[in-house]
Amino acid sequence: MQTPFTKHAGVDVPLICGPMYPCSNPELVAAVSEAGGLGVVQPIALTYVHGHELRAGLRQIRSLTARPVGFNALIEASSRTYLARMSQWIDVALEEGLRFFITSLGDPRWVCDRVHAAGGVVYHDVTEARWARKAVDGGADGLIAVNKRAGGHAGSRSAEALLEELRPFGLPVVAAGGIGTPEDFARHLKMGYVAAQLGTRFIATPECRASDAYKQAIVDASAGDIVHTERLTGVPVAVIRNAFIERYGTRAGPFARWMLRGHRRKHWMRAFYTLRSVRGLRGSLASESANGYWQAGMSVGGIDSIQPAAQIVRQYAAALSAEGVVAA
Repeated sequence: MQTPFTKHAGVDVPLICGPMYPCSNPELVAAVSEAGGLGVVQPIALTYVHGHELRAGLRQIRSLTARPVGFNALIEASSRTYLARMSQWIDVALEEGLRFFITSLGDPRWVCDRVHAAGGVVYHDVTEARWARKAVDGGADGLIAVNKRAGGHAGSRSAEALLEELRPFGLPVVAAGGIGTPEDFARHLKMGYVAAQLGTRFIATPECRASDAYKQAIVDASAGDIVHTERLTGVPVAVIRNAFIERYGTRAGPFARWMLRGHRRKHWMRAFYTLRSVRGLRGSLASESANGYWQAGMSVGGIDSIQPAAQIVRQYAAALSAEGVVAA
């Protein structure tokens, strides 16, 4: 099945393994791409969590698959040092032959200019029309529509409402959030999305380096077990309710909330949260106990087993034929 996304990404199946901190290890990224979807590198996970120098990590992925691989660039302008590092990483990714980029937060103009000059494309994460307008003005080639059922930083709209809100911008739109079964996948493409981005479903795979406890928690959870906590990054993040979450709470304290309301202060507070949560999430990835945050979306309701990544890609691709889905 060809859609504007498959043409942009050069893949067979309109399916993305979304970039995940801390779960996007090289073996998982490569397995999804090798099966015909698009695995996406999350550079902070690749370097900080999984211990690879970026170029070496990209080359390891290349040793596992010759198929297209994507790259995620978080570009919020909260730190000059961080943006300088991300700028270098983008250059390395382009030098290593990557041509599909997903930008998150911030104005994607500078990334689009650089990637387009190399013949690549950029899709930008959005949760509503005002961010889509920034993406369009910045030169993005497509939109990743993050809905209210997503893991990580979820949006506030349903998949249906968000698609209708984004259609007028005239760019290809990828669904992100709440897609836990092949039937969910087919339904979203019937709706008019050109592809779907999955995260939680690919954590529950042998290729993902998450702990067995984390994977089993995804299998055991229902959509009602997903809650949103402000205490990870300063803005709501979807996680599985467990004993740690019950004890630690989900609301930022009064001082943190005051900091987060200020135009400049919010960047300082979010930087503090991020530095603290990076360590916590890194530890939670490997922990066999529920003593930490386990990020997941409401797609957990459709996940009942741990399956190889390639098998998931094949099942989702087969659903398009079974459901009679035609190209968007």
